[in-house]
Amino acid sequence: MKELVEQIFTTIFELLWQQLQNSTQAGQRNCREVAHRLATEVTRICVESQRIQMSGEVEEWAKKLAQLRLKQCLHYYQQGSVKGRQDLHSTLAAIVYGYINLSYRSASYAARTTLIEDFLQAFYLEAFNAFRRETELPLTYHPKTRLDIAEFMAFAERYAKRRIRLKGNRSQQLIILRAQTFSQQQPPEELVDIETASEGGSSDSNSEWSSPALSQVRKAISNQVQIPEADEITEKVVQMLLEYLEERSQQKCADYFVFRLLDLTTSQIEWILEITPRERDYLQQRFKYHLERFALGPHWQLVHEWLEASLEQNLGLMPQEWEIFTNKLTEEQRKHLNLKQDRVDDEAIANQLDCTLTQIQKRWIKILAKAWAIRNA
Repeated sequence: MKELVEQIFTTIFELLWQQLQNSTQAGQRNCREVAHRLATEVTRICVESQRIQMSGEVEEWAKKLAQLRLKQCLHYYQQGSVKGRQDLHSTLAAIVYGYINLSYRSASYAARTTLIEDFLQAFYLEAFNAFRRETELPLTYHPKTRLDIAEFMAFAERYAKRRIRLKGNRSQQLIILRAQTFSQQQPPEELVDIETASEGGSSDSNSEWSSPALSQVRKAISNQVQIPEADEITEKVVQMLLEYLEERSQQKCADYFVFRLLDLTTSQIEWILEITPRERDYLQQRFKYHLERFALGPHWQLVHEWLEASLEQNLGLMPQEWEIFTNKLTEEQRKHLNLKQDRVDDEAIANQLDCTLTQIQKRWIKILAKAWAIRNA
């Protein structure tokens, strides 16, 4: 058995070392160290897994696992530290989005994303602690090179997606279990206190978190993409649209909207929602339909202001487009538009045009729809 383990380790190590040297600009020593850590992890998995041992194809499994880790590492290496951090952060934020702040869905979008930021900050520190422990690195270790950072980010993604066995022959991803515990406001096991982590200090001067490693990790990892602080109008529109979708039982559309706000790719959205490209395209079309209904509904003024397409801005139309738009209106619609521009309220407009308030609102939606069509043509 010992000879087999050594043989697998040597084969995998040579494979990884050569490919890292061929695919990166990292130094030979750096490639050797990373290859050694990855080969050690793969060998350990193959030895501990009864399923792999019973398959009779241990070396084939080792090669598959090694190639997967190599692919992940090179993915983050090629993206670079900034883009890689953004990719990792977006992926993990999307996974935990539905499990953070479930107790009060009415909380604002900004408050929800702030909670996600707090949770992920702590999770990155936990992942780094696990990385040092599992690779038997000293507490003073910190990633120095682009390849080191890529190696850790790939590990953090795998660590987050680890399946944890639960009662009833069920399993769940580690990061989801952590997010559920976080949302219940119970201190997760093996998690450093969030306030201590964010401040970078500890009441215990001998704590491992007060070591230089923490500042290095924060510099290398904690600068992940931040969802910009929304201004008041953006915050309001986003929250209203999410409520609009949830009221109509369009939770998948709401999730799709949030994932787009997080700047996830279509492939990431498909993976998270477990849908095919065709189903994702259908979901996108359904979201666009609801978005248009929302934009032309009772809150049209706020939405158009957010889009910089208010009446004062000619509904976002260029001068030539505005001329086309007004020419397409009937005489009654032009009168309606003029009254709106003069800030006359709907009830007064209804009296002047001799119709009900409901009719006026429906007619205004038709006018907005014409401008919407020209603006988006």
